[in-house]
Amino acid sequence: MMKRLFTLLAATAFLAACETASTTTGDVTGSAESSSTTASTTSTATATTAEQEPAEDPATRLKKDFAQVGTTVLFDFDSAQLSDYAQRVLDRQAAFLKARPETRVIIGGHADERGTREYNLALGERRASSARDYLVAKGVNAARIRIISYGKERPKAVGSTEAAWRQNRRAETVLN
Repeated sequence: MMKRLFTLLAATAFLAACETASTTTGDVTGSAESSSTTASTTSTATATTAEQEPAEDPATRLKKDFAQVGTTVLFDFDSAQLSDYAQRVLDRQAAFLKARPETRVIIGGHADERGTREYNLALGERRASSARDYLVAKGVNAARIRIISYGKERPKAVGSTEAAWRQNRRAETVLN
């Protein structure tokens, strides 16, 4: 390992020394040669870097792209009605899904800690259904959407504060 590191450092120092000598000549021919040498060295370095970094797999890229669209919509207390903001998020999700007809999603409905377990499971299901119904109305095939209710079992924020409760009253869409 040390031998490899030393070799890499020596090669880097050698290339840096060569580049400095070429650019100090100031002669037009030297500058052109220096530019082509630098371009060649840069493209070699870029190719080496690209070889060292593994290519991102399509599933990971798809998840990152979907995260940019927005995956979570929030709800008011004891409500499954979509706000204007939630509709805008779901509009972006619908456009994303319509552009990728092979993609399937799961919408998980959640509730805050207040209320019984049974009530919150039912409320989470209504929230997930509300999001699904909106996506279907926007042209996404219902067969590509599965819903599940987590009720209060998977809080995003822990605590008995309004801020925590607000984050937990949600429907989250994840790629399946």
